[in-house]
Amino acid sequence: MRQSFKTTALLCCAAAVSMTAEAYPLRTSQAGLPQEQQTQEQQAQVQQEPTDSSVLYFTMEEAMSYALEHNWDLQNSSLAVRQAEADRWAAIASMLPQVNGTLDYSNYMGYEMAFGETGLSIAMPPYGSIGVNAALAVSGAQVISALIGKISVEMSDVTRRQSQQEVAEQVRLLYFSALVSGQTLELLERNLETVRRLHEFSQKSVDAGVAEQVDADQILVQVATLETSINEARRGLEMIYNSMRLQMNIGFDKEIVLTQTLDELMDVEHSLALLYDDFILENNFSYQLALKSTDLYRQQKNLAGWAYGPTLSAFYQYTGRKYFSDEMTMNMTPPNMVGLTLSIPIFSSGKNLETFKKAKLEYQKQLNTLESTEMALRIQHRQLKYNLSSAYERYQTQLKNVEVSQKVFDNIGKKYEFGHASSLDVTNSATTLITAQSTYVQAALDYVTAQIELEKLLNKNTYTQEEK
Repeated sequence: MRQSFKTTALLCCAAAVSMTAEAYPLRTSQAGLPQEQQTQEQQAQVQQEPTDSSVLYFTMEEAMSYALEHNWDLQNSSLAVRQAEADRWAAIASMLPQVNGTLDYSNYMGYEMAFGETGLSIAMPPYGSIGVNAALAVSGAQVISALIGKISVEMSDVTRRQSQQEVAEQVRLLYFSALVSGQTLELLERNLETVRRLHEFSQKSVDAGVAEQVDADQILVQVATLETSINEARRGLEMIYNSMRLQMNIGFDKEIVLTQTLDELMDVEHSLALLYDDFILENNFSYQLALKSTDLYRQQKNLAGWAYGPTLSAFYQYTGRKYFSDEMTMNMTPPNMVGLTLSIPIFSSGKNLETFKKAKLEYQKQLNTLESTEMALRIQHRQLKYNLSSAYERYQTQLKNVEVSQKVFDNIGKKYEFGHASSLDVTNSATTLITAQSTYVQAALDYVTAQIELEKLLNKNTYTQEEK
C-alpha cells in the first residue's frame, strides 16, 4: 500500500522533474530553445515592440554611443578643451597690436592763461578731442605663454579622449554585468520552481505517512534560501541598471532593455589574442598625459628664464582736437606720435634667479615621474596579461562547475522522488548549485573586467564623441 501511494505521488510530480533542464541552462536564456533560434526570436520580438518613449532598447555599441553623447562628465571635458583653446588664443592675442580709442571734452569756464607782467594772455576755449592709440609689446615670455597654451589644449584633448574611454568601458562592463546577473536570476527562478515542487511532493509524502516532517521542513528552508537569493539578485540587477542610467544620463522614468545576449558578446578568441599584442607605450593615454606634462614643465622653466629677457614695446598715437570758439589760442597737442621702448631687467634682488631654480627642479621631478610612469605601465601590462590568463582559466572552471552542479541537482531531485535520496541530499545539492552560480557570476565578471582593463591599457578601442 505504501509503495503504491509513493508511485502515485511520483507520477504527480513528474511535471516538476521535466521542468529541470538537463543541459547547462546558462547557455540559453529560455529553457528548451537552441541559442540561434532564441536569438532570432529575441530580435524579432524587439523589432515587433511598439514604439514607446519610456522604453529604450540598446545593443552594447548603441549603449556606449549613447553614453558618449549624453554623459555629463564628457560634456564638461569637451568644455574644458574649448576653455584651454580660449586661453591659448588669449596668450597669442597679447602679442598682437592693442588699439584703444578715446573721446574727450574740456571746458576751462572762460579762463585765460596770462604770460606774467607782459599783459599778454591766451584764451582757453572749450574743446573736444578724439584719440586713437595702437600699442604692441613683444617678449620671449609671451611666446612661451602661447606655447604653454598649446600644450594645455593638447592635454585637455587627451584627457577628454581618456574620459570617453573610461565611460564607454564602464558602460560595457555594466552591460555584461546585467546580462550575467539576468541569466543567473532566470536560472535561480527555474530552480526555485523545481524545489517548490519537490517540497510539495515531500509534504504529500508526510501527509500520507511515508516521510517525516523534518524532511519536508529541510526542503522548505531551501525554498526560503532560494527566494532570498532571488531577491538579492533582483536588487543587484536593479543597482546595475541604475549605474547604467547614471553613466548614460537616462532618467529613472525610462526602462532600459538590453537586446544582445551574453553568448553574442563573449569573444574568447579576441580576448586571448590580447595576450600576444605588443604594448605600444605611446598609444596609452596615461603615458601621453605624462609626456605632455613634461613638455609643460619644460616650457614653464623656459618661461621663468625669460624673466631676464628684454621686452620691446612700440606705440602709435593719433589725436584730433576741435576748439568750440573763434578766439585765438595755442594748440600744443601733436596729431601724430610714435614711440619705441626696450625694457631690460637689471636687478631683482635674486627673485628671478630663485624662481628659475624652482622651475628647473620641478622639471627634473617631472622627468623622474615620466620614467617612473613608463616603468609602471610596462609592469602593469605584464600584470594585466597574467590577470586575464588567470581570469579566463577561472571562468572556464566555474562554467564547468555550474554545469556539473546543475546536473547533480537534477539527478538528486529525480532520486529523491524515487526514494533513493534524502531531503538533506536535496538541500546540499541546491546549496552547492547556488554557491556555484555565485562563483560563476564573479568569475565571468572578473574575466570581462580583466579583458577591458587590458584593452584600456593597450588603447585598442577608439571612441568618438561629437563636441557640442
